[in-house]
Amino acid sequence: MLDVAAVAERLIDPFRYDKPLRDAMILLIALHDLGKISDNFRNAVRYGMSQENFGHWKLTEVLLFESDPVLECHLGSNQWVRRDLYAAVSGHHGRPSDLRIGPLECRGRRPLDYRNSLRRIGQDASKDAGDVVIAFCELWPEAALGDISEKRSAALSWWLPGLCTAADWVGSNTRWFKPKKAGVGLSDYLKDAREISVCAVSEAGLAGSEPANTRLFDFDLRPMQKACANIDMVEGPMLAIIEDETGAGKTEAALFLAQRMLLAGKGRGIFFALPTMATADAMFRRASKVVGKMFGNGITLTLAHGRAGLSVDFKDIINADVREDDEVTCSEFLSQSRRRALLADVGVGTIDQALMSVLPVKHQSLRHFGLSSKILIVDEVHELGEPYISSELEALLRMHRTSGGSAILLTATLPMVQRERLLNVYEGTSNHSAYPALTVAKGVSVIDLPQTIGPKGSVKVERLSHADEAVRLLAENAGQGAACVWVRNAVDDAISAVASLRSKGVRARLLHARFVLGDRKRIESEVMDHAGKVGKDRNGFVLVGTQVLESSLDLDFDAMVSDLAPVAALIQRAGRLWRHMDIRPVASRPVDGPTLHVLSPDPDKVENDRWLHDVLDSGAYVYPVTDQWRTAQVLFREGKIDAPPSLRSLIEPVHGADAIPVPDVLQNSENAVEGQGLSARCLAAHNIVNLGEGYRSGGRAHDDTEYPTRLGSEQKTLVLAVEENGKLRPWAGHGEDSWPLSEVSASRERLDRLPLPDQSMHEIHEVIEGFPKWKRKVCERGGYHICPVGPDGSICDGLTYDADVGLSFGDQE
Repeated sequence: MLDVAAVAERLIDPFRYDKPLRDAMILLIALHDLGKISDNFRNAVRYGMSQENFGHWKLTEVLLFESDPVLECHLGSNQWVRRDLYAAVSGHHGRPSDLRIGPLECRGRRPLDYRNSLRRIGQDASKDAGDVVIAFCELWPEAALGDISEKRSAALSWWLPGLCTAADWVGSNTRWFKPKKAGVGLSDYLKDAREISVCAVSEAGLAGSEPANTRLFDFDLRPMQKACANIDMVEGPMLAIIEDETGAGKTEAALFLAQRMLLAGKGRGIFFALPTMATADAMFRRASKVVGKMFGNGITLTLAHGRAGLSVDFKDIINADVREDDEVTCSEFLSQSRRRALLADVGVGTIDQALMSVLPVKHQSLRHFGLSSKILIVDEVHELGEPYISSELEALLRMHRTSGGSAILLTATLPMVQRERLLNVYEGTSNHSAYPALTVAKGVSVIDLPQTIGPKGSVKVERLSHADEAVRLLAENAGQGAACVWVRNAVDDAISAVASLRSKGVRARLLHARFVLGDRKRIESEVMDHAGKVGKDRNGFVLVGTQVLESSLDLDFDAMVSDLAPVAALIQRAGRLWRHMDIRPVASRPVDGPTLHVLSPDPDKVENDRWLHDVLDSGAYVYPVTDQWRTAQVLFREGKIDAPPSLRSLIEPVHGADAIPVPDVLQNSENAVEGQGLSARCLAAHNIVNLGEGYRSGGRAHDDTEYPTRLGSEQKTLVLAVEENGKLRPWAGHGEDSWPLSEVSASRERLDRLPLPDQSMHEIHEVIEGFPKWKRKVCERGGYHICPVGPDGSICDGLTYDADVGLSFGDQE
């Protein structure tokens, strides 16, 4: 207990709490395992007896209640404040106790759970625990809660369990804190533990680093970057929203601003939150080259998402020796869990890792604690505009601000109404329509940035009315030597498009989300070799892909076709058209000018709510038809995309508060979308933790499948295998990560209709038995399905897999 307290002292120091409150929290953390002083825990250790629903950490809370007269005398404050904090430190195993023990001051008979807890603790153990409380109070004589309000104690109750958990994981690690012989006095023991904690916290990668005022980049700054480098800071927590076109250097602008925030004491680290694992991987590669310059000595950097362990870039820095101040590393301790990843100096991950800090899932408070010291940078905020996830984002910012955190939001196509909601979280407001713009809540905004159209000029927009036109156009442009792309809304449509192109003699490549990870990484690398920033052999290269092309890869095409999609998505897609003009100027392009060809029906001819379906097949179901119609109406009327001057006038009529009205035949669809949005917001309100309730009432340990970070069709993961010498091996080969690299996800609804391979087959059972324990449990719950692939690519009736086509359904809905 004292080992953990010593670590907690190291971890809490940078937060600069007043000494009495700081010592009060450390004292309570020191008592976090008080429930181990019980007959119940002793019997579990000695005889392997079950603790049932009376785990030692739950008994801690009861023992703190029993010692409240002593703690009240020592710490002061009222019963409600103390109750919040008792629950916080006892709930350090990722959730608060669910025992019904009543209020701290109880008149009459205690509830049954309380009385049963005392019986399980035992009279002698209860007295011993009381003696420990008295002895520990003497170790922190200045500890006091003072006049802390109930509102503040409720807020602290969400933060304190995370601090306690982080300290517990280090302080309980025998790598640093080895058992000692009995007889050492508590004061001397604590003194030794404090000395050990210095090394332990440092080696765990949690020591932190001071920010450095060094130059981050050697290039001439663009207008938005200059604005971020010079804008005035505001007092207290700060929210800034950067709105600028794709490719304008928003990430670098955010880093300039984050560095200034760090130097102003608004944070001690950074967390980059991205919409997808692919964008997180790309940001990790970029961040690893620059974030080290933002601090005074080697810092810890982590990657946080479900497949971080497969990132070669991340693996390369784990336990890496830091020879220069601007180099980065990641300790083994931090690399072992996505939850721990948020404790590093700098983290890069999916937005989901941050959003789980506002959902009632296990170790929610640890995520909150890890983020509380960070400048939170959320990229591609416009992709988080759906009602459910946007409500979560607002809640995340609200909790972040409550703990003193600052944030920077990056976007290319954020509607003004959504911007207003986000600013309101930090008590800011803005009604300007400027674009580009740097908007600061309760601060001075920069709205006079240049609106000069970039070197590629205007992007012309032309409508194609049939998929056959798209095939002919791409075949013609490829024949002229152009690097071409067709962005489709649905995987099935992308597969069909490649088949059509190949039937015309075009060697089209395919990239979508229904490849196993190993094949997807291979294809992405091959695509980058041809159409990346420094790609070679571009002549006649043709790619068909889905939304994975919108943001994760830095691609540059000469000719583009896209299925009709909401205007924000089309603007993102158009950002991959004539992208790197410094490398490939106008004269080197094999086509006359940048043109976005959009496959769409005529928006002036809408006979019914199936307006899209004759032109787009599966892709007609991906986005609301009302957003699609508004986009077509606005975009084809304008006939071009001028970035940045025209972006606001394209976004607001589609996604803004005063969006243009839809035709009467689409009104039912409009009503359905509004109803679904209200339902999603209601679900978010139900799922998001209530900060005002405090951790004891509002915290839980639900599975994140019960409380998801995103809504959408449920996915099922298939793990593909091939037979070799009578046994099954991973589709991806024999490497260390071959099984994870052989995973592919698809719609659970569609997969459940098919006769997938029986998981009780001997060969499959043998594979599952070789998985680690946690993965075997996932298989038992149906989360993973092992699927042998035959020589002809067949998995079962109606399902096949090909390394260059991906997972294909026989129905191709």
